[in-house]
Amino acid sequence: MVQFFFFSIIFLIIAFYFTRLKKEGSGGWIQFYSKGKEAGFTVKDMEQLKQLAVSCRIKDPATIFKSHKQFETIIRSLVNSARSSGEINDLSVQDFLSRIFDYCKKIEMSESDTKNSITNSRQISEGQSLKVLVQGTGVFNSEVIKNFGNYLTISRPINSKITTSMQWHGLKISIYFWREDDAGYVFDTDVIDEVFSKGISSLKVEHNDALFRTQKRKSLRIKIVKEAFLYLVNEIDNPHRLEKSAGLRCLLEDISDTGCAFRVSGRALDGLRLKVQFSLNKIPICIPGTVRSVDFNSEANVSLVHMEADTLPIWTRNHILCEVFNFLPEDDDDELPFRVYDETDKSGSPAASGSSFDKFRENGNA
Repeated sequence: MVQFFFFSIIFLIIAFYFTRLKKEGSGGWIQFYSKGKEAGFTVKDMEQLKQLAVSCRIKDPATIFKSHKQFETIIRSLVNSARSSGEINDLSVQDFLSRIFDYCKKIEMSESDTKNSITNSRQISEGQSLKVLVQGTGVFNSEVIKNFGNYLTISRPINSKITTSMQWHGLKISIYFWREDDAGYVFDTDVIDEVFSKGISSLKVEHNDALFRTQKRKSLRIKIVKEAFLYLVNEIDNPHRLEKSAGLRCLLEDISDTGCAFRVSGRALDGLRLKVQFSLNKIPICIPGTVRSVDFNSEANVSLVHMEADTLPIWTRNHILCEVFNFLPEDDDDELPFRVYDETDKSGSPAASGSSFDKFRENGNA
């Protein structure tokens, strides 16, 4: 009886304590720490996040772990505070910033994947670039011309290395495509007929209601139009070393913490080791990496190059992510990372210096 009375008193004290915490608003913090632990943050990280949530006056702090907008508010507060205090370059600040950037990317890509993914070929947009695989023959380039009704109309596939005329009617083919800000998809289909559509030699192919989603994107990209310099990587030297002279002019089209895309005059090649150097908020940035794909426009003699970056130094990566999440001040000038802008032609072409990628690769420099 005495033990029952004792445990009853303890239970009432605990119940009163948690009721008091809830009334004082501490119940929200209990959920905050629980969600933070599930998200993989340390106690020290959560203490910093708690201070940021309070300073940002977030009503329900636990929501930052499931809303990229709330989390971006936290990051913006951290970046602005670190800049004001002059601590932005401290390694501890950069380490913390890197961890919360990783989580912000994770929840934003998760939200985007749920919203943007498709399930069948009827949802493919007109103009979508395609890769067409013919077993035993090769891979061809194509694009969607029309998408309605009971079939998909694609441009007649082209492979510059295959000059013989192909009979496509009745062939079984595999189609692969990459949806921007989403993922890669592949499906098998049959060619129904060879036709002309919108004045273009085309194929009608059967729809498929079961697309296989593969190669989900690994990072968030941002569209950007910015002049840059291109260099061949010298593996003997540190590939992240900033160059002190002008390289081959190119034009950036997008950047992320895992790579970039740029246009350059001439024909670029897959597998090359290159590095791109440019100015971001008036600070020189160097991205070394490996060319993964090239789309060459023979008429314009211009290559659109997609380059996968090497693992970047933490400061460089965080600075790029500040641009991706729009945390940097507006960069109104397009200055290249060196004072050589006046030495080159300002026509705006990707190779305004008058050189092209072909000559650049032959010489081993620009």
